[in-house]
Amino acid sequence: MSTNAAFKLQDAGFSRAQVEALGEFLDTQAATKTDLAETEHRLDARIADLHSEMKLLEQRMTIKLGGLMVLAVGVLLAAIRYLPPAGPMPHM
Repeated sequence: MSTNAAFKLQDAGFSRAQVEALGEFLDTQAATKTDLAETEHRLDARIADLHSEMKLLEQRMTIKLGGLMVLAVGVLLAAIRYLPPAGPMPHM
């Protein structure tokens, strides 16, 4: 806490002990530029990890969708093979 801020608090009615306690509290609770830079670095790394995980998920989903399409075409071809042959249409 700056000296100017401490004087303003004392002028507002805070005791010297209260101002010192508040100053110590703020010093332990306030984030420094280094704290913020470390946090940003960790967030950037986590975001990169998430992008990698999403790319792998996209590849797995593409493979599964392709497999399902091959299966569906196979089932349709098998079903067409077992349809009865087309004969003459009955007249009404």
